[in-house]
Amino acid sequence: MQWLTPSVLFVYWALFSVLGAGLAAYDKIAAKALPKKRVPEKTLLAVAFVGGAEAMYLTMLLIRHKTRHKKFMVGLPVMVGVHVLLVFCYFLCR
Repeated sequence: MQWLTPSVLFVYWALFSVLGAGLAAYDKIAAKALPKKRVPEKTLLAVAFVGGAEAMYLTMLLIRHKTRHKKFMVGLPVMVGVHVLLVFCYFLCR
């Protein structure tokens, strides 16, 4: 896996972070203005799972969106921990 460099990982993380924060902010706006155009919770959790959990969690705390949903307020920090552990293990085992 020579192509998986710190730069590639950072770009991957940055893209999914922007996507996750943007989806959380959009869903907050859509909750009031466009109730039929909301982002499904499965989509939010999928984006968080593949790399956007850190930014999505911080965004949700800042804009107070889905803070009463345990699957987000417990699940996102768990995903952050798993992401940190995976990156740490990858660079430790190289």
